[in-house]
Amino acid sequence: MGQEPSVCEEQVYNEIYRTHAESLRNYLYYKFGNIQRAEDIVQDAFIKLWSNCGTVIYEKVAGFLYKISRNLMIDALRTKKVALKFEKGLIPSQDNEDPYFHLRTKEFRLKIESAISNLPEKQREAFLMNRIDKLTYKEIALRLNVSQTAIEKRIAKALIKLNTISELKKYSI
Repeated sequence: MGQEPSVCEEQVYNEIYRTHAESLRNYLYYKFGNIQRAEDIVQDAFIKLWSNCGTVIYEKVAGFLYKISRNLMIDALRTKKVALKFEKGLIPSQDNEDPYFHLRTKEFRLKIESAISNLPEKQREAFLMNRIDKLTYKEIALRLNVSQTAIEKRIAKALIKLNTISELKKYSI
């Protein structure tokens, strides 16, 4: 039986960072709606991992990081209420499209962002993990420590809410 790697070894720690940092950041981004805050919390979580590297079992590193990150997020939410806002992406400008098209596209994007931000947190989180990160229901369930059925219901309810918003229907492009 081989010895499990030590989280305190720099090479192992760096590999853990490369493996988990991006998905952890995305998870926090969906919770916060603020990419900078998510990145900061990921850094803080990895600092805590390094500080506790001697006590963290290698196989449980992912759970440790997600739990620490959730706790840091809750602490931040207690001090300041965070509203979900999405980063504004630049729409590539094409010469053959008229200004009305750009206006309708912008309005449609704002309506979608607003509708998604108004979803309950658990539905929004599961929906974005599925649609943005392309995670399966099973993968989302494992990350959020809930059943796959719960994830299926959350995403189904989110889709129903998004499909019933009449304001989105009139902006269809």
